[in-house]
Amino acid sequence: MIAVIDYGVGNLFSLTASLRYIGAEVCVTSRAEDLAAADQIVLPGVGAFADAKKKLDDTGLVDTILAQARGGKPMLGICLGMQLLFDVSYEYGEHEGLGLIPGEVASIREDLHEDLKVPHIGWNSLRIKDDPLFRYIHDGDYVYYVHSYYARNCEASTIAVSSYDIPITGAVHRGSVYGTQFHPEKSGETGLRILQAFKEMKG
Repeated sequence: MIAVIDYGVGNLFSLTASLRYIGAEVCVTSRAEDLAAADQIVLPGVGAFADAKKKLDDTGLVDTILAQARGGKPMLGICLGMQLLFDVSYEYGEHEGLGLIPGEVASIREDLHEDLKVPHIGWNSLRIKDDPLFRYIHDGDYVYYVHSYYARNCEASTIAVSSYDIPITGAVHRGSVYGTQFHPEKSGETGLRILQAFKEMKG
């Protein structure tokens, strides 16, 4: 069973529909006992970092999330959910993250060399490293992004990047914890294959 954390941030419909499409049993939950009972955990998210982190804190689930991740349970953060995995975000101030992956979240605009549009929206190809999350996809496959902030100073954990004048951190992996800046649930067949690989992971 995959537990999708519901903390009031984002539309969960497309994510849960995609997981069910690949045959996953899905539980959308804000209960600690469901996270403990799940085989895998997904932390979704859209919007602003500080607001999302406060809402996550308000659920009382942070200690459970940290315990499950450190205990080796597969966890996947998606988009803002991935950004929450990092040490700190500099989105409208400085805000502490979950600290599961070393690195920081900063504005794309801050680092761009060219006058490209921000947010970074649309399809972009992935340069991937060999990783279980990518067992069913290929280098160069396309995924869908919607974001204005990105993870940096996290090279040791980075398993995929996309080019947008600068290297955009596309996916990270540390221990049993994964994150994708792109949306697998909006990335067609490639995204479904990534979710399938995650579904097959064991703690």
